[in-house]
Amino acid sequence: MTQEATRTGVVALVGSREDVHIQDVARRLGAEGVDSVIVDTLTFPDETRMSLTEGLDGIVVDGRAVGRPAAAYLRGLHSHPLAFMVDAEEAMAEDWRTTLTAFREKGTLLLGLIGRWEQLGVPLYNPPSADWLLHKPVQLSALKAAGLPVPRTLWTNDAEAVRRFAASGRVAYKPVMGGAATRELLPEDLTDERLAALAAAPVTFQELLPGEDLRVYVLDGEIIASLRIVTSALDFRQNEERIEQMVLPDEVARQCVKACEVLGLRWTGLDLKRGLDGELKFLELNGSPMFLGFDAAAGTDVAGHFARALVRHARRG
Repeated sequence: MTQEATRTGVVALVGSREDVHIQDVARRLGAEGVDSVIVDTLTFPDETRMSLTEGLDGIVVDGRAVGRPAAAYLRGLHSHPLAFMVDAEEAMAEDWRTTLTAFREKGTLLLGLIGRWEQLGVPLYNPPSADWLLHKPVQLSALKAAGLPVPRTLWTNDAEAVRRFAASGRVAYKPVMGGAATRELLPEDLTDERLAALAAAPVTFQELLPGEDLRVYVLDGEIIASLRIVTSALDFRQNEERIEQMVLPDEVARQCVKACEVLGLRWTGLDLKRGLDGELKFLELNGSPMFLGFDAAAGTDVAGHFARALVRHARRG
């Protein structure tokens, strides 16, 4: 069964069947005559059935032997109560400890599945070995160590460290992991009362970059789309006035490709923003970027490029 899956060049799509990105990629693969299997991580373990045996390719999903697929698109694991699309509020309120334990077990098995594929040499978009580098306190430091431009940044729960950092100029703040809009740090945020909130959770503080926002997609070492996001807001998300295609300067293009190499990413959407000095600086490389909305707004074909990359792997298989 494993040999059959490899021979037919099946592509594994890891995420929710309800996710429009999973749906779009599956549709495009089908139109090219490529078979795909969706590992629905949102409905696992309630509905999706998965079994792993001691052999690396001993992988069965919903009764189908998947073994070693030709490639895998890792959209999302849904392995935390706060993850996108996950609704665990009622379960957490009823029994938070058991719920967290169940999510831990779910996440461990899913990472085991994907880790097996990486061991088998399956092209992964993106591999779990790169995951630890995607956490921003690691990611930005890795990029800076590689000589790439990043904003001056502080991650801390120390009120005095924040005050010292803010003394050097305008500062923005946002969560360490994400999930809330970026805001400018104002004088009233530096009071003892406001900074006492750091005792509950650390926060990201970063030099405020007032210039243009760029989104760049890199796939298998090549730039497939570069976009300028026109907005009057500090955080462009949900505040886009328009999105337009652009041509990156050669040096910035080389930096984007290098950033992917540094973090071990086959594919990503990079967010850059221009600072007061005019230099474009890296804010983030996304491990599983959204792309359909950007395609619709800017007339790009990120989805097509991505699907064709998966098709090429399947046909080699």
